[in-house]
Amino acid sequence: MSKLVFINLPVADLDRTNAFYEAIGAVKNPQFSDHTATCMVFSDTIHAMLLTQDKFRQFTPKTIADARQTTEVLICLSADNRDEVDATVESAARAGGRADPGPKQDYGFMYGRSFEDPDGHIWEIMWMDVEAAKTAMADMADA
Repeated sequence: MSKLVFINLPVADLDRTNAFYEAIGAVKNPQFSDHTATCMVFSDTIHAMLLTQDKFRQFTPKTIADARQTTEVLICLSADNRDEVDATVESAARAGGRADPGPKQDYGFMYGRSFEDPDGHIWEIMWMDVEAAKTAMADMADA
């Protein structure tokens, strides 16, 4: 059985954040959503739990980081091709996010970009030609 991934993120404005994630292609799962949290589904195995800060505090004794000031995690999702990478980042920018807070990565066999959501959480979108990557890695190991 495949493992499921639930990424839990604190958010300042749940409605704004829900609209943002819907704009980049995630789908709200109403079964696990209420006025304090929303489950946004990216795939059968990847879910983002968007939690109001009050709700998020119920799960940790630590101070909630301001993602606009500090980075605790970089979240990376795969894409089927280079065009999907670009389209996702462009959708994020149109929906109120910030495109490319980090440098674009283009190695020929691998291509990636990133965006910040409205709360400053950084998401990377990456496409890779696995066979070409294996060849490139083998060539580097032989050098």
